[in-house]
Amino acid sequence: MATRPEVELVIRGGHPDFLDLPWGTPLEGWRHDRLVPMAHGISRHVVRFVRYDRRVYAVKETAFAAAEHEHAVLRALRDDRLPVVEPVGLVRTRGDGEVAALITRYLDFSLPYRHVIGREVPTPTDVLLDAAVVLLVRLHLAGVFWGDCSPSNILFRRDAGAMMAYLVDAETAERRPSISDPLRAHDLEIAHENLVGGVLDLQAAGRVEPDVDALAIADDLRHRYEALWAELTRPEQFDDTERWRIDERVRRINELGFDVEELTIGAGGDGRQLVITPTVVDEGHHFRALRQRTGLEVQENQARRLLADIENFRARLEQDEGRPVPDAVGAARWLAEVYEPLVAEVPPGLADRLEPPELFHELLEHRHRLAAAAGREVSNPEALADYVTTVLPGRGPEQQLLDGEGEPDGEP
Repeated sequence: MATRPEVELVIRGGHPDFLDLPWGTPLEGWRHDRLVPMAHGISRHVVRFVRYDRRVYAVKETAFAAAEHEHAVLRALRDDRLPVVEPVGLVRTRGDGEVAALITRYLDFSLPYRHVIGREVPTPTDVLLDAAVVLLVRLHLAGVFWGDCSPSNILFRRDAGAMMAYLVDAETAERRPSISDPLRAHDLEIAHENLVGGVLDLQAAGRVEPDVDALAIADDLRHRYEALWAELTRPEQFDDTERWRIDERVRRINELGFDVEELTIGAGGDGRQLVITPTVVDEGHHFRALRQRTGLEVQENQARRLLADIENFRARLEQDEGRPVPDAVGAARWLAEVYEPLVAEVPPGLADRLEPPELFHELLEHRHRLAAAAGREVSNPEALADYVTTVLPGRGPEQQLLDGEGEPDGEP
């Protein structure tokens, strides 16, 4: 006679206890009211999704040692504000049919690559490749060897017309004080091979045209990575009279969204040359600036767009009021008078289409198109009224994307 297994759960505060789930049964055999079929990438493990109120969690069945390692890595990376899914807990049962699992929080408004490719774009385009490259570079700058960079292990979120990539699977990841060039090259080779395989899989499924060159796409990923890594880390030599190039280098790095912690400046061989080597902290230059001014925590390109709108708003205030407006005052008034009122006006039934910062970005784009068509200035409220009537209802819900939602015609 089988006995109910002893269950040991280690769950972070602020989350359910998950005790009502059928831990005595392997995940593949689960039958439970909390199960939801969420869209996700291919996994070599059994993964089930469960809903508690408005939150969804992923439960991945694996060996306990692997779950423990992945939980620790994800927690360390998240504490360093790297783009990874949130680890929530570990589960282990003892007795007949021992089960071990890792629980992570489902990333709201995220899209698996199989959803984006074939639905919105025909191939892994510049936007997706750049997002994957930035993720891999950020991990390497932080001393992380991923070991399994692949399309299935990445989720994408919209980021003001671009995409931001998030690490989903850290089972093979290792954190070190720094990562060597050979190890970086190995990680990049893994990413290259996995991208080739991912594109071929999509071709076999009819999601990508047969004449698309999978190897060329993967080669493009490699070139983009090498170019970004060089811009962020390479030493640069110039004449002693060209010290302005120090600020220029920092500005270029900031424009890429990264912050410079320090610059090592040394003399060249003839004494008249300077050599600078930047130490880059991480992407998030505009994110940190926006958070400091407004308290909003958004993605990097969204932050860049919102900061530009704040500056435009502050300039108009100065013109209207005939006096200087400090940055902090302009940002506070923009938040209270522009951003929050517009976001609050979105009908509740459409709030799951886009997260607020992305919706605000799209609203600005829509306002620009309306103004160009009308040949006059269009206000934010006027643009919003048109946007929520003509554009937003046509978008599918993306806050928590169910399996099969938004699939191309003919896709099972």
